[in-house]
Amino acid sequence: MTSAPTAADSTAWLQDLATVRGRLEQTIAARVVGQERTIDALLTAIFARGHALLIGPPGVAKTLLVRTVAEALGWSFKRIQFTPDLMPSDITGTEILREDKATGTRSFAFVPGPVFANLVLADEINRTTPKTQAALLEAMQEGLVTAGGITHALPKPFFVLATQNPIEQEGTYRLPEAQLDRFLVAIQVGYPDADEEHAIALLDTNERAPIAPMLAIEQFTAIARGISALPVPPVVVDYAVRLVRATRPESSAAEWVRANIAWGCGPRATQHLIAAARAHAALAGRAAVGCDDLSAVASWVLAHRLVPTFQALGKGTTPAALVATLLKQVTP
Repeated sequence: MTSAPTAADSTAWLQDLATVRGRLEQTIAARVVGQERTIDALLTAIFARGHALLIGPPGVAKTLLVRTVAEALGWSFKRIQFTPDLMPSDITGTEILREDKATGTRSFAFVPGPVFANLVLADEINRTTPKTQAALLEAMQEGLVTAGGITHALPKPFFVLATQNPIEQEGTYRLPEAQLDRFLVAIQVGYPDADEEHAIALLDTNERAPIAPMLAIEQFTAIARGISALPVPPVVVDYAVRLVRATRPESSAAEWVRANIAWGCGPRATQHLIAAARAHAALAGRAAVGCDDLSAVASWVLAHRLVPTFQALGKGTTPAALVATLLKQVTP
């Protein structure tokens, strides 16, 4: 069992994490061709103990990737297919009336919904109504579900890995900013290149070899605690704060920010930026966080939190492009 790192064994701990990452990437690569950056972002989110939103067109292996990661980790896993008629209780669970046949006593009993799992795949999350989307807010932020006035704790660790198709607009509901802010990262999943698509064409999609679990929850918890304890130099913290504050179109902000960003990122973005940078550094085998780690994860963490102005949207400027400009303007 892996223990949290100490001053004496920090190098061994990082080597252990590198081994885990290598095995996970090798296992995922056996089913998912390419998508290295997507896999990197997803592993960063998981080891930072945050939720992830995968955004991409149909057929680019979003659902397959999440399923493969769930099998490789070996934790409890549930898939929720979001539809317009899905109700909040279909996710969180409901109370039913039960009768004790021996005494005739009737009482309400809570039946947990599919959200009670370590990994929850929220497939096509934008296809359900805002009321049902909101049912995930307490679960994602607090790890709790309240039903019938009673609060129930979700299993730990708990992750929501959601997918979203950005093409279709019919029958979809835009995720509110409050919910988007709960996702540590939003990952843009693109099309494969020509060589990767040749390899995909030859894959056997009917027969997939089973995957043996490779990371116990106890091991993961110890590694995640070690990652959260990685030292972050003051210069890196200052850079994270300046990056986030620079997204806000206040009177003191740069002119290009006021012209292109209607709403910027809140303080939670700073927390998530540091958490993702810690995980990114650890997965790369580094014992401390650098400004390069912040730059590497900035687009994943910040882009989905930005609301472009109408002028920016009219010019076709994406939130990712705004983050890229931000990184050029705000230097360490």
